[in-house]
Amino acid sequence: QSQPVESGGGEVQPGGSLRLSCAASTFTPSIYSVAWFRQAPGKAREGVACVSVSNNATKYTDSVKGRFAISRDNAKNMIYLLMASLKPEDTAIYYCALGPTPLCSVEVDFLYSYWGQGTQVTVSG
Repeated sequence: QSQPVESGGGEVQPGGSLRLSCAASTFTPSIYSVAWFRQAPGKAREGVACVSVSNNATKYTDSVKGRFAISRDNAKNMIYLLMASLKPEDTAIYYCALGPTPLCSVEVDFLYSYWGQGTQVTVSG
């Protein structure tokens, strides 16, 4: 099966902005939750943001709330993560995740069935 594919990562200075994109296959079945996770070197994987497809409810981890925004375009099978006011601690590999649960989560990663390969975000100045 096709996996989601992330793009848009890069290196930015603190305070900068970046938009990550995730392209999902039109044949990926039963997707009701979409999320972004990240993993920094030496740290556990951390949920960043998610959206429940059924009602568009979003969740964010506290460290990014007010700075990041998750959005989706169902017609294009795209999921986006808008990242602003970036901080060095945002440096990580960011992963797009898709899953079948009706209510999305930024706490439980095993609920997501499909994962992208990751895209590197580096914030340094």
